[in-house]
Amino acid sequence: MVMFDLKQIRREFPILKEGTYLDSAATAQKPKIVIDALKNFYETENANVHRGMHTLSEKATAAFEGARTSVQKFINAKSSEEIVFTSGTTESINLVAKTWGKENVGEDDAIVLTLLEHHSNITPWIQLKDENDCAIEWVELDKDENINLTQLSEHLIKGNVKLVAVTGQSNVTGVRTPLKGIIKKAHEAGALVLVDAAQLIAHHPIDVQDLDCDFLALSGHKLYGPTGVGVLYGKRELLESMPPFLTGGGMIAEVKRDHFTCAGLPTKFEAGTPPIAQAVGLRIAIDWLSQFNWSDIEAHEQSLIEKAFQELNKIEGLTILGPSDPKNISGCISFSVDGIHPHDLTDIVGQKGVFMRAGHHCAQPLHEHYGIPASTRLSVGIYNNEDDIAKVAPAIEEAKKIFS
Repeated sequence: MVMFDLKQIRREFPILKEGTYLDSAATAQKPKIVIDALKNFYETENANVHRGMHTLSEKATAAFEGARTSVQKFINAKSSEEIVFTSGTTESINLVAKTWGKENVGEDDAIVLTLLEHHSNITPWIQLKDENDCAIEWVELDKDENINLTQLSEHLIKGNVKLVAVTGQSNVTGVRTPLKGIIKKAHEAGALVLVDAAQLIAHHPIDVQDLDCDFLALSGHKLYGPTGVGVLYGKRELLESMPPFLTGGGMIAEVKRDHFTCAGLPTKFEAGTPPIAQAVGLRIAIDWLSQFNWSDIEAHEQSLIEKAFQELNKIEGLTILGPSDPKNISGCISFSVDGIHPHDLTDIVGQKGVFMRAGHHCAQPLHEHYGIPASTRLSVGIYNNEDDIAKVAPAIEEAKKIFS
């Protein structure tokens, strides 16, 4: 491990000179070592993987499979064969819904979702409901703005829940869900659990064996890696039982005129040319992040969230969504300002060089719960500092003057 030196960390992100970036929940910026790794791959190793009988293909294959091993170790999966490369969290969840879900969830069964979910962990299950006539059961929020575990138990006790699909961390309120407790409850009721770790993965260590989750999805670009690559983790026995999601080159063992057989794990879920360069970049991002202690990362980011929470609460007419205690928030804070649409506010603040997000953040059911169509979101990464946070409130006050 290396010392957590924020000034040195910031120097590794050349794009930070463009402004105050507070939109890491949408996509994290990339350290130069990741950018250089992509360039190096295309200049010295670029070839297709697994099927070439030449030196470049062997190098590319070794780099690609090395990335798979890095992901396996990073989330502590039992085997690299439980790591499937996808285009991102969205594809990973759709893969489960359209393979395992289609074959295992029928008209008498239910899928449990929570009000904290991103659309990517809602719409695939609604599609499954429309196709298989299963039920969707919703878990609301409790008084602490977290998942109502009593209501979850009420759904599970019915005995027809096949899957609980739950985020590890809200991309709106920053709430971290009690995953171990949820997974234990679900398993006791005979249900599986899929974890959407898109937000959690860059802010908190994940151990899939300790959690005992059945599936877990993540995106590389939230983890300081490239866009276009993600991961589906699944327990081996589940992945082996599932049909392929896509068919074509690379995922087959044999093709005849009237039938085909699939290759083994994880290849049967990686049809076509996979995201080779992106996976290599993800490996470098994981290696880069892993040099720091998680305790240092979490303490640093928590201090920024608490400072932002305090500064935002001083602004008249501003309402923070979610918990009233910043210690229960991780990664991001979303808020609304009386009399200003979030799009207008974020546009004006952005013109002042403070880059945040506006919209429903692909979480419309949660925004409906709060009675608003959209919000502004401030989200932090490892590279942010107190100066970044200090610029937010003055920029918002300036925007308020325009609308007063």
